[in-house]
Order: sequence, then structure tokens, then C-alpha cells
Amino acid sequence: MFATGSVPFIPPIPGADLPHVHAFRTINDVDSILHGCGPVAVLGGGVLGVEAAAALRLKGDNVTLIHRGNRFMEQQLDEQAGELLAEHLNARGIDCVLSSGINRITPDDVTLTNGCVLSATRVVIATGVKPNTALAQASGVHCQRGIVVDGQLRTAVAGISAIGECCEIDGQTWGLVAPCLAHAEVLAARLAGIPGADFHWQDSGTRLKVTGIDLFSAGEVNATAGDDLLRTFDPLSGHYRRLLIRNGRLQGVLLMGDCRSAAPLTDLLAQAASANPDWLFDRFDTQPAAAGQVTMTKPTLAVVGHGMVGHHFLEQCVSRNLHLDYQIVVFGEERYAAYDRVHLSEYFAGRSAESLSLVEGDFFARHGIELRLSQCVTAIDRDARVIRTASGHETHWDKLVLATGSYPFVPPVKGGDSAACFVYRTLDDLDAIAAKAKHSRRGVVIGGGLLGLEAANALRQLGLETHVVEFAPSLMAVQLDNAGAAMLREKIEALGVSVHTSKSTAEIVSTPQGLQLVFTDSERLETDMVVFSAGIRPQDALARGAGLRIGERGGVCIDNHCLTSDADVFAIGECALWDGRVFGLVAPGYQMARVAAAQLAGEDAAFSGADMSTKLKLLGVDVASFGDAQGRTPGAQSYQWTHGPEQIYKKIVVSADGKTLLGGVLVGDAADYATLLQMMLNGMALPGQPESLILPALAGSAPKALGVAALPDSAQICSCHNVSKADICQAVSAGATEMGAIKQCTKAATGCGGCSALVKQVMEFQLAAQGVEVKKDICEHFAYSRQEIYHLVRVNRIHTFEQLISRYGRGHGCEICKPLVGSVLASCWNEYLLKPAHLPLQDTNDRYFANIQKDGSYSVVPRMAAGEVTPDGLIAIGEIAKRYQLYSKITGGQRIDLFGARLEQLPDIWRDLVAAGFETGHAYGKSLRTVKSCVGSTWCRYGVQDSTGLAVTLENRYKGLRAPHKIKMAVSGCTRECAEAQGKDVGVIATDKGWNLYVCGNGGMKPRHADLFASDLDDATLIKFVDRFLMFYIRTADRLQRTSTWMDNLEGGIDYLREVVIHDSLGIGDELEQEMARIVETYQCEWQTTLNDPQRLALFRSSVNGDEPDEAVARQMLRGQPQLAKPAVPARTILPTKPWQEVCQLEEIPEQAGIGARLGNLQIALFRFGQTIYALDNHEPGSDANVLSRGILGDAGGEPVVISPLYKQRIRLRDGRQYDSGEPVVRAWPVKVEAGKVWVGNQALLLRAEAS
Repeated sequence: MFATGSVPFIPPIPGADLPHVHAFRTINDVDSILHGCGPVAVLGGGVLGVEAAAALRLKGDNVTLIHRGNRFMEQQLDEQAGELLAEHLNARGIDCVLSSGINRITPDDVTLTNGCVLSATRVVIATGVKPNTALAQASGVHCQRGIVVDGQLRTAVAGISAIGECCEIDGQTWGLVAPCLAHAEVLAARLAGIPGADFHWQDSGTRLKVTGIDLFSAGEVNATAGDDLLRTFDPLSGHYRRLLIRNGRLQGVLLMGDCRSAAPLTDLLAQAASANPDWLFDRFDTQPAAAGQVTMTKPTLAVVGHGMVGHHFLEQCVSRNLHLDYQIVVFGEERYAAYDRVHLSEYFAGRSAESLSLVEGDFFARHGIELRLSQCVTAIDRDARVIRTASGHETHWDKLVLATGSYPFVPPVKGGDSAACFVYRTLDDLDAIAAKAKHSRRGVVIGGGLLGLEAANALRQLGLETHVVEFAPSLMAVQLDNAGAAMLREKIEALGVSVHTSKSTAEIVSTPQGLQLVFTDSERLETDMVVFSAGIRPQDALARGAGLRIGERGGVCIDNHCLTSDADVFAIGECALWDGRVFGLVAPGYQMARVAAAQLAGEDAAFSGADMSTKLKLLGVDVASFGDAQGRTPGAQSYQWTHGPEQIYKKIVVSADGKTLLGGVLVGDAADYATLLQMMLNGMALPGQPESLILPALAGSAPKALGVAALPDSAQICSCHNVSKADICQAVSAGATEMGAIKQCTKAATGCGGCSALVKQVMEFQLAAQGVEVKKDICEHFAYSRQEIYHLVRVNRIHTFEQLISRYGRGHGCEICKPLVGSVLASCWNEYLLKPAHLPLQDTNDRYFANIQKDGSYSVVPRMAAGEVTPDGLIAIGEIAKRYQLYSKITGGQRIDLFGARLEQLPDIWRDLVAAGFETGHAYGKSLRTVKSCVGSTWCRYGVQDSTGLAVTLENRYKGLRAPHKIKMAVSGCTRECAEAQGKDVGVIATDKGWNLYVCGNGGMKPRHADLFASDLDDATLIKFVDRFLMFYIRTADRLQRTSTWMDNLEGGIDYLREVVIHDSLGIGDELEQEMARIVETYQCEWQTTLNDPQRLALFRSSVNGDEPDEAVARQMLRGQPQLAKPAVPARTILPTKPWQEVCQLEEIPEQAGIGARLGNLQIALFRFGQTIYALDNHEPGSDANVLSRGILGDAGGEPVVISPLYKQRIRLRDGRQYDSGEPVVRAWPVKVEAGKVWVGNQALLLRAEAS
């Protein structure tokens, strides 16, 4: 049986064989098209050509559709329908060229037959297909256009049949799936010996698969003499119908715009029934709207603006089934669909535009909503009820929603229009800022409010010397009082950002060196680039031009129903003005979106203002402001608490009688924000001493708990999605018992994320109220806490994960329990991490003994105990960095970090480092990192003890120690504290009598000073206490719990810890010391062990069957060093031509783990899960890195999954879909194992399933 299908018809055009010229036939073709960039020329105006052009335009590409005929789809459409289709395509921004072809193709453009030259870096040829008869002809089977068969699909050669697009019956071939499937049914019946009629195909019509263009055609298109044509056309909606009648019987159907009657008309066409003019009107005796009668189509709801609020409005419409009542058309001015502006700055931290997107999967196609991106609406004609775009296209509307948002306010400063001046608002703005920053050293942000500080953080992330210029006397003057602003300034300046307040910019002058800001006080500031982030203004120009009522200071005036001065026009979000106020936060915009959708659905809803409280992290600093933060309420009293060393400021404002919370400010520690906000919003009674709400709990005591039990059920927990306490409790009662389930069914904590902690508290409160024990289970695979896991491993002398899970767990493990158990096993027995039994437990950092970076490369940190390094060692590191083109940087722990090592380079780099006398620095593990030191009495005139010598001793003793979290230490030689020992897990400060020991401090996000543990210790006693302290921490801490949090949660706090460690109150002191002694005795440099094991070295390669370097790892030179760069445009994906490719030996894939491979030139990931081999794309979703093979394998509810190494996404092994959402994120590939060899198929499983 031949089922060889068809092949694309490629006209003989010079240049058609260039690599950027693609057919539109296979998934490989689509991959190649999508991997390209720049303008696209699509040749062919049939169904495939139109669908290809529309899909590429929806993606945001500039597209020109070229067709030799005088109308598109001439086999399905008449002249009028062809014109309407062209108008639709033009409205989407597709340039249409008719009556022309392509004469010549070059790498950059195409020359048309009409003489025009068009820019095109990609060319898609969709000029049709021809039956693939090559094999049949070579076999001597009779062929004409196709393989000639009879009605039973038999060729002239006995025993040979043909079906599908390759065959020809009575001179006809087929290019649609449906008749080809009918071929298969006829042939199968014949081969089974079942009598059946010959193949006969009844045309079931053609539908255009383009979202927002409803088009159906069946039967005859071209009329002949004597035929009757019945037509209707509604010029307002653009809907068109045509019936072709021949000899009184229906012979052709053409519907455009409203295709609901396609099925009954197709049935009538098949029956060749006597024609009835009433069919034109769905059997109703009415006329179309243009004739003044009742309309037979849905009204149009137009939405101008597709930002966060606009998309939330669409989601609200869908939840109310408004998409079934309205034809919804959305205009987005940007080339991106709605994305998360709240987390926009994370774009510079590595998040992609795709990961920021708010649009789930096929949202628009699934709900029949038309999205028109890159469409700038220029005018609204309220009389004609049409919208006009910059391209001149008009779209009719019945209801209109303005969600146009805001635009950045740029002060009228002379020189502010320089090419080096930017605004901070969109992804395109951020791309422009990043491009300029590559060639800049210094950047200035004008504006010290919320947006300005966010922009400053972006410049800082780009590596620029950053300055903030603010007109007001303080930062965030709207949200913070003077004391809070001063504390914020102090913290920001400590990060290296220069702040200039009370500064007004008079002019920006271009100089040969860059730009110069000239202030009104005559001071000047040099810079390379300027970012304006001085606030926003409502984007009300469209409404103003349409004659809608506008506020005195801007904004589209709306009432409580979000209606404008036109009863058919709504305004929502930052463009709207309610009660004289414009709301610049997303939560009020979401509230307006809900109100507008409710009004359209006939529900009773009203907007009554919104709380403008904010909590966010600015340059790593927690800041929160709520209610009357400035204390302007008459008679208001305020309480303030400042912790100078930790740079924390808290303030609450209460009513004159001290019973009601009115507002507050939190800087440096905003952990209590959610609870304080709820107390204010719900008018909850204050305690007798209101100051207790902001004063810290005493060290070691239980943290203060304001509790969620006192909150009323109506308390709004999530303002972004209007989720109340009752909503969350109801979800818990319905079975949502974890945060993921709560988010999915209520959407709480999925907006700005500021309510996450409170949502979890409400969930746990409701679980407890239902009598459900809130367990400390580490995950679904182990019903034990970390402490209990440690006890099981130690007491039962368990040495492998398989022993533990088979006796005390279930399933296959996950990204939580596997690394946890791996750490516990290392803490107890200290075995080599890459032993086959331990390798599957390691996260990518521990598996490859290096820190993974966002592009899939790694950083290397050799140990320099106490920061000591010899000149020869320093030279060796420099030579190694130069040899392997690594970026080098001094770390805060007094050693050198080398960035940018490819996976396959790691063994060679470490071979050179070991030869130079270095060993691993364990920067990749939850283990001891560094022991920082000053030079102490050896060199310093103030030093009273040899701090460097003690630091070397401590680092060499505890190196390699695995713990619940990383451990940092420091030793200072005197009370001047140059080594910052009081900010470490273990800190030692010299005294004239010995050493003072401090414990449980840390820096980072929430810095904490260490507590003085013991004084004037000699060396031996100090080490004994540190041994006991660390092993007790390892025994009793929770997963990923730093020593500071662990101690705060210990009942009895620091006093209890002293009793256990110093006075041995539990009688385990000797045990703890013996356990530490075993760790010290069994230490090994993991890299030295690896270099001596060829089998382990084989794991350090990006592809098991090739030596090609990872093309996603790219570099550029910046400030004299190699830096991460955007990867070049990927080469065209080339998959094997044979159905199966041998990839590797089975034994080359580590058990219960993965390894990278190549399928053709495509990077894939192979996973060995039990006895089954899986293959997925190696690309981690939401990143530019090919690292999925380095993830941990496990199961979720019995479903085998891989957990991605960068962003911990759970992806199903069987089909490449996200476990939580079910959305496809990577492709899965068929795998077979034969004679110990692994083979991978050349067609993805999903595509095979869809084809079948």
C-alpha cells in the first residue's frame, strides 16, 4: 500500500534553494520558519498561504502575502468574498499583493514579477502540493498526476493499492484529510473481506482556520450560464452569504462572517434539494441589519488595549460566557500579547517575554476571540460606531471598552529627546535600554518614586553605575514619611546607587563623552544614558478625540459602573478617572474589569474605589505603605520603631482613641504587611499596646501572631482577583489543600503575589478548623519531616535513597525529597555524590560540582581558605580564566568566581586547577562556603589574635560539610570586626583572652546579627562548641532553613541552644563531636575523585552522541571580559531523514537521570526512568538554555516527571506537558530500545497523535 502523501510544489524561482526559503508542509518547516526573524514574504494565496500569513502575523512578524491571481482562495471564494478576505488580512497588518509572483529571491529581499522589491529575510512558499509518486513510478506502477487507482483503491498491479494524497481516481486528487481518511476506510473494508461500495466523496466544505475570520465554502464556486445566485451582504458587520442554484437545486454555498448555518446547508447541498430562498436567512423571514431588520449576527464588542487590565477583562468575559454573546475583537498596540508589568524588571534577571505572558495557551482560539497585535487605533467615531486604525481599516462596534492604560510622563526638559534618553514602560523599552547599556558605564534615572526605583534596579542589574535624580526632598514621597524615606535612601545608597534629591533638571546636554544633566542649581552630572521614570499619565487621547468627558488633569471620566459619558463605552484601568482619581496599580484596574464585564452580563456590580496600599521589593529592599501613612487624619497618633544596625523602620498610625489602625510604613522588613493591612481594612480592634504590632519578638521566643482567625469572612485577602477569606476557606473545604490548588481554583496570589503568605495562613487555618492536621511532611513521597528523615537514616544506618523510600516512602521521589535525602546521606556518611546510587538525587549544581547560570553554563569557584592565595596560585587562576575564556570576579567570600564554563569544559578546567594546587570550593552545595577573615595580629597593628590562622583551620575542618542550608563563617582579629563575623552563621571575634563565639547571623535578603554564644574561649573549646553547634543544627533544622531561622524557631531560643551545646543538657555532646570527626576524616575533594573516574567524567558532556558545543551559550566582550550574550539566530532545524536514529547505548544514560543528545542537529534530552526511556526537547521552557536533561526525575501523583533545573517546572515525561497546567511546553519524541541501543523517532509524538 502506498500512502506517500504529497510534496510541496516549489516553483523554479532563482534563489528558491536558499536556507531562508521554506515550504509550509511539515513540523520541520514550521520550526525553521519560527526560528528565523525579520520580515516574511509568503507566496501563495490559497488556503495554506492565507493560514501561514495569518499565523505569522499573529506572532508579531511583518508579513507580505503574494498571489498570482486577482483574488485569494479563488477555488473557494467569489470576487466579493475575495475582496472581503483581503480587507480582513489588511486589517491585521498583512500587506497583500495580488496579480503578481516572485521572480528572484536573495538573502535579504524578493523581486516581484511586477518589478517591486520587498525586504524579506524569510520566504514561505505555499503554492500547493503535488502527489508523491516517485516510489510508485520507480516500481512500475502506472501514474499520471497521482498513482492511478480504481474506486476500491487498487492500482493496475495486483496486490498494490494507494490511498491519500498520492492517489488519483478518475483524474482527481485530494489535498484534504477527510477524503483521505475515507480512502483508508474503503481499503480496510476490502482487505478485511467486507463488501463495500466504491469510494465516493461528497464535499463537506472548506473552513479557513484563522482566528477571527469565519469563512466556509462548499460545492460549486464559479457560476455558469443559467445559474441563479442568491446573495446577502451586511456592510456594517461585513457578513456575506451566497447560494449558487442550478436547475432549481442548491449547488454551492459560500458563507463569510456568520457560518452558523454551514452544517444544515451542507446537508441540503448533499441532498441536491430543491432550493428555497429562505435558506439564505436561516429559515427565518428576516433581513440583515443593513436592511433595517433584526440582525442575525452577534454584536461586536471591541476592546482597545491588551495590557494586564485588558486581558483580565477578557478572562472575566469568558467566565460569564460573554464570548458566546459577542464577537470580541481586541486591539493591542504592542507586538506582544498581554504580559506581567508588575514583574517587568525580572526581564533583566533572565525571564523571557514568554514567561511574563499572561495569555494561557490557545486562549483566543479556544474562545473565538480575535486579537489584533501591532494595531494602533487612531480614532473612534461614535456616530458611525467604528474604530479606525493607523492602517486606515475600520471596525464596527456595538460596545466598546477602553483599556488604553497610561503613558510615561517625560518632563519638558531641553535635550530630553536625545537618542540616549529612554522611558521604562514596555518590553521594547527594556530591549532598547539593554542595548544601550552594553556600551555604557553610567546611567541616570529621573524619578525617585516606585517606577523610578524599579528602573534604577534594572540599570544596576545591567552592570551600570546608577544614579537616581528626584525633584522632591525624599524618595517615594507619596508613599513614605520622611523617616521611612531616609531609611530607604540609606539602604539603597549602601547598594552603590547614588541618590540626588531636591534636584530639578534644567537641560540635558550632549557631549563627546555622552550626556550631561544640568540642574537648576547649576550642578552637573555626567552619564551615558538617561531613563525617565517620573510617573505616568492616563492614555486618554482616543477618548478625548471621540468627545468623551475628560477630567481636568486627564483621564476618561467613568461612573460607578465604569461607563463613560457614552452609555455604550466603558473605560477601565489607568486610563479611567473615577471620583477625580486615577488608579496606577493593577488591583484597582482588575476591579474595574470585573465591574465592566458584570455590567455587560446584566449583573449588579459597582466600582467604589480601591485601596492603594503597596508592598514591593525595591533594589532588594522590602518596602510597604498602607492607608494614612503620613498621619494626616485629625488627631491621629503614630508609633515608630527603628533598628539602626539592621536598617529597619516601622511605623503605624492609629486613631485618636488608639482603637483603630489607620495606616503605616514598613521599610527593610515588611513581613507583617498583609496582617496589618487586613486589620486596617476590616476595622479590627487593636491590642491594648498598639506598638506591640511593630516591636520585634524577643530572641528565641515564638514569633508574635496576629492570626487570621479574627479576620471576618468578607476580608479581601487578594485584591488583584477579589478573593475573600471565605473564598479560600470554601476552596479548602472543597478539597484544595495546598497552595497550588488554591491558586488554580481561586487565582489568589497569582497577581502581584503580595498576599501569598496570608493566603497560606488562611488555608492552614481552615485545614485546622476542619480537624485536618497540617503536617510537616516534606512532600507526597515521605510522611516525615526533615528531622525525622535524618533520624531514620542515622538510626537505621540507611545508605541509599532506594533503601529509604522502599521502607518509609512511596513513589519515585521528587525535586524536594531527593536533594533533601541526598544532603542527609552526605551529612551522615559523607560518600561520593556521583556514586550511581546517589547521582539521581543531586540537583544540577551538585551533579556537576558547579553553579549553573541562566544560559546553561556554569561558574567555577576554587577554595581559597580564609582568602589566602599564593602569587603562583593567583597567576594560575588568571591563566586558566584566559585559556577557557571565563569571566572572573572577586566574591564577597574572599575568593575568585569564574563564570561561563561549558559543561564539557568543567573537567579540563578542574584538571588544570588541581594541578595548580586548588580543590573544590563547594560554592555549589548546601554546605560550608567560606570562612572570611581579616589579617589579624599577623599584620594588623590592632589585631589581638591570629584570625587568619584560625580561619584557615576552621575552613579546612568543615569544608565539604553538607547541611540543610549553606553555612558561612568569619573570624575577626579584634573588635573592629573587619571580617563582619556578626553577620555569619558562625562568627568568631578575637579578645585579649581568646575568642568570642557568635552564632546564627546572616546577611542577604533579611539580615540578622548573630547572638553572642560564649566568651573568651581557647582554640580547642571553640572548635568543640562549633562541632556540637553544627551537628545539632544538621540534626534538627528543617529543609532549606538557615541557622538564624532555625534558632528563632527553637523553643527556648539561644538559652536552650547554650544548654544543649555548652552544658550538654541532652547528653549528646560526645555523639555530636564523633559525628563531626567522621565527616572530617572522610573528606574528599569531589573534583579530584571525579577526575580519577572515567565513567563519571563521561557524564560531563552536553550531548551523548556528538561533540558540538551548545549553540545557546554565546559570549560578547564587555569591559575587557567575556560576558553572556543573546544567542545568534539558530540554524535551521534538521531532523534525520530516516524514521529512526540510533542515539546511544542504553548504559550511557545514567539510571533514574537524564543526559543530553542530538536528533539531527536538534538538542533533545534522554531520561531513564526505571526500565523506560523518554525523550523530550532539551530546551527549558521560559529560558534560552538547553538544560532539561540535567533536571531531577521523579513522579507527581504517580505521573513520571522531570523537574527543570533552572526554574523547577514539573514536565510530564510522556508528552512534554506541564504537570500543573497540562499545557504543552516541550515536544516528546518516540523512543525504542533494541539490543541495548537507544533509537529516537524523527517525528514528535504529539504531531503523530494529531496526524492519526
